[in-house]
Amino acid sequence: MQAAGIIVEYNPLHSGHLRLLEAGRALLGQDTAMVCVMSGNFVQRGDFALLRKHARARAAVESGADLVLELPLPWAVSSAEGFAAGGIQVLAATGQVDHLLFGSECGDAAALERVAAALLEPAFRDHLRRELPGAVRFAAARQRALAGLVSPADAALLESPNNILGIEYCKALLGQKAPIRPVTIRREGSAHDGALAPDTHPSASGLRALLRQGRRAEALALLPPAMARAYEAEEAAGRAPVFWDNCERAILARLRSMTAADFAALDGGNEGLWNRLYDAARTAADLRSLLAAAKTKRHAMARLRRMVLWAYLGLTPADVPERVPYLRVLAANDTGCRLLAEMRKTSAVPVLTKPAQVRRLGPEARRLFELEVRATDLYTLAYPRLDAAAGGAEWREGPVILGGPAPC
Repeated sequence: MQAAGIIVEYNPLHSGHLRLLEAGRALLGQDTAMVCVMSGNFVQRGDFALLRKHARARAAVESGADLVLELPLPWAVSSAEGFAAGGIQVLAATGQVDHLLFGSECGDAAALERVAAALLEPAFRDHLRRELPGAVRFAAARQRALAGLVSPADAALLESPNNILGIEYCKALLGQKAPIRPVTIRREGSAHDGALAPDTHPSASGLRALLRQGRRAEALALLPPAMARAYEAEEAAGRAPVFWDNCERAILARLRSMTAADFAALDGGNEGLWNRLYDAARTAADLRSLLAAAKTKRHAMARLRRMVLWAYLGLTPADVPERVPYLRVLAANDTGCRLLAEMRKTSAVPVLTKPAQVRRLGPEARRLFELEVRATDLYTLAYPRLDAAAGGAEWREGPVILGGPAPC
């Protein structure tokens, strides 16, 4: 069975995501199985997911995906490079996925691969070391360093967010020597993290903004039917919408209880950013003020948000395993279950369809799963209704299985 992988957040799933699934099948064949590697309850920009992971996974399978695997927490809340590396690790470990499908502004996989290869060259690192001193932002320094190795048109690809993520996917494929071919579809619709544009595919950030503004009916009308149903069901159960504002005091309490050494452990760049965050946490009375006080021109807001989220979750760089130690199934249909049967023969790591199965694995896998347990217990504290936030959900909830009789 031919299978294509997509690395996603679906926060929330929208019509642009459906177009990617449809375009992928049009290119690769209608019987191609679509395997999504999806972030769990927290997402890459350093935020809580709008809906819990199993609800989003169900909507994905009801909307055209065949199998949804979880991107483990440390990679889901990492930089674009770490996010991409984790997603590729999961897809490669299945032993079944032969294509990587993603959207980009340029729609040119060969160009993205050229840039990825250049970024991996030793010459690029030399150029970057010369550009970094005095640079206002790392992204600008990286683009100037790259300009000496590729054409101006290729260097300009680093100006667009989906191109950047596509380049990170290609870097991960090259770096891991994964036998997976990248296939990209030109992105259409509202810009990534941009406002909603009329008569086109909405952006996930625009949809979240509508919900934050209380424009619920307008947002739901723009969601695919399965995603709208998932939202309504979670909302009725008191579990949606989830915004990190709902946990603001809990996050501030955690930050104020941390020592300077705790903050320093989160600053992987050793650039002193932790010091600004530590000082801000001592005085700020809300997260918006805290982030504004710590922000500099040199550092992206997403990086700050991730540091705050890692602090809240009690994550440290030492918690990131060298490799993904298992594949966890969140949802599948009949096709996905048949693919799982093949994966059990080819997967490089164990496949988990029941939470209790992790107890039979090694200490690294068990430690990672315990991180997921703790993170989910902290995530549920952001539910609109606290009576829906009982702990231990990770141990109770197995994958969503839809469709025919194929066993999973």
